[in-house]
Amino acid sequence: MSGHGHGHGSGHSHGCCECDHEPAERGVEYELYRRIDIEKLQCLNESRDGDGKLVFKPWDQRTDRTKFVESDADEELLFNIPFTGSVKLKGIIISGEDDESHPAEMRLYKNIPQMSFDDTSREPEQAFRLNRDPLAELEYPTKIARFSNVQHLSIHIPRNFGAESTRVYYIGLRGEYTEAHRHEITICNYEAAANPADHKVETITPQTQFIS
Repeated sequence: MSGHGHGHGSGHSHGCCECDHEPAERGVEYELYRRIDIEKLQCLNESRDGDGKLVFKPWDQRTDRTKFVESDADEELLFNIPFTGSVKLKGIIISGEDDESHPAEMRLYKNIPQMSFDDTSREPEQAFRLNRDPLAELEYPTKIARFSNVQHLSIHIPRNFGAESTRVYYIGLRGEYTEAHRHEITICNYEAAANPADHKVETITPQTQFIS
């Protein structure tokens, strides 16, 4: 694709941890996928429309090979992930095939809705060089101070290990979630409750106009 940004900063993180938590415990930690506004999630350069949504799935399905996303024109993928509230992102797992199509690098951006490939020329909040991880075992810990108030997360995969296209089976997000805009919900409920009174006013309005 033309206009792709390939500027790579020096702030790469090389470390990942193979955590020794119990599988059930880790499964609970990786439930942020439930807080994604999945209908608004975008994956740019996916070979088939909608496949990018399939890789955000439950922990016990992380090694499922029937659902995946593959890049189209080249090896790049860009996920735009809106949450239904505010997220403190603590770690990411990204899993692909055990071959050259596995992502080799991941760049994270926050709170840039509708991000495009042109926008990836800017410096990311954090970047990682990835290891092949077909079993979804390696977590890449984020700099939590930079990801403590995330309403929208963008994940840019600029390259793989040498294949023409990139394939991803699972992206796991670990962190904490806070409900958004509780005061606005209260206002909406108040307005909804006031609607019957509004209708009563409308029934009186024609008489008022008649008198005048």
